[in-house]
Amino acid sequence: MAPAADERGVTAEAVTRSIEAVWRMEAAKVTAVIARLVGDVGLAEDLAQDAVVQAIEQWPRDGIPDNPGAWLTATARRRAIDRIRRDVNLAAKLELVGHAEELRVAELAEGDFDAALEDIDDDVLGLVFAACHPSLTAQARISLTLRMIGGLTTREIARAFLTQEATIGQRISRAKKSLSAEGVTIEVPSGAELAPRLASVLEVVYLVFNEGYAATSGRDWVRGDLMEEAIRLGRVLSALAPREPEVHGLLALMEIQASRTRARVGRAGEPVLLLEQNRTRWDWSLIHHALTALERAAELCGIPPGGGAPTRPVGPYLLQAEIAACHARARTAEATDWVRIVGLYGMLGALRPSPIIELNRAVALSYAEGPEAALEVVDALHDSATLAGYHLLPSVRGDLLARLGREEEARAEFERAAAMTQNEAERNLLLRRATNPA
Repeated sequence: MAPAADERGVTAEAVTRSIEAVWRMEAAKVTAVIARLVGDVGLAEDLAQDAVVQAIEQWPRDGIPDNPGAWLTATARRRAIDRIRRDVNLAAKLELVGHAEELRVAELAEGDFDAALEDIDDDVLGLVFAACHPSLTAQARISLTLRMIGGLTTREIARAFLTQEATIGQRISRAKKSLSAEGVTIEVPSGAELAPRLASVLEVVYLVFNEGYAATSGRDWVRGDLMEEAIRLGRVLSALAPREPEVHGLLALMEIQASRTRARVGRAGEPVLLLEQNRTRWDWSLIHHALTALERAAELCGIPPGGGAPTRPVGPYLLQAEIAACHARARTAEATDWVRIVGLYGMLGALRPSPIIELNRAVALSYAEGPEAALEVVDALHDSATLAGYHLLPSVRGDLLARLGREEEARAEFERAAAMTQNEAERNLLLRRATNPA
């Protein structure tokens, strides 16, 4: 039986889908406005969710409002005011943010909300910093950001990370309680606090992206939904913090990597490695957008057009984006500027010493100077505690050995790498390479 429709031919299911779409776009704004009112990030998210529930009840009956975002904000504000009037503790908090003014704005009609919402970008950015507060674990920051800023439901987050819904729900609940207990408020850090707090925000967005770009578990190697959500968050950040080069650098990095999505997976769902990809299948429109963001990041760092010494410190995301851009600018694998990539990895390693960065430098070195020089670097990483159990170490070593004609040793390395990875598609690729290392 088809879903029942109202006199305008609109089904309840269609309205529900509209509510979900509106919430995805408006979640951060609504929650930020309410958090500023009640002074409690966790409570604000609960009140915003209550407004969504009320929309699900009313909109199928009354129709979708002309300004659905303002309707959600108004409804959440009224619920906040009701809560404040019942709660002495929250009433005290309300005084801190201006009792009379908040009550006045809360009673505004829907049509008057546009003016009231014009200046909330700082509140939204403050909400991002709150959701990514360094006192929370990385997994809690990711879940809370996807929920509060991305507007994803608990079920959607659980499905994206192949986790039980109850686990994600508990993680979000604990995170909100922790923020409330520590008195974390909606504000943009300044001075010496800004850099580490911004780094925490960017880390969360990039963790979300990487889980989509190369899933750590499950059957699929690529999960486009997570990549798209991370890029959306990156674009929100670039609009909210337009003077921060690392924000533009991260956006450029994610967009360049995402541009290869269609070429990274074969017809049977098997992974296709970078140098074997059909570059005509890359999304060149997305690459163009990314290179524009990269130019903006370089400009903010004072890097002259065509290269040169920066006047402002260059961060790790800008450097990684420059590495990705070297691949994006090469129309064939043979045209890749491997010497520049080796140099960029050297700069990145000096900024953030890491055996993983050194492993990536070794890969670039193998194409710039040959696999033998790279194998010396990789063998020096053998005892690194950071790389213990990291499947890409034996995978890279296997590739270098295969290129040197040492096929039996290469086979053993590919088999070892396959046993380490939890991703089924990647495991199958490694086992195929073990069968035919050459």
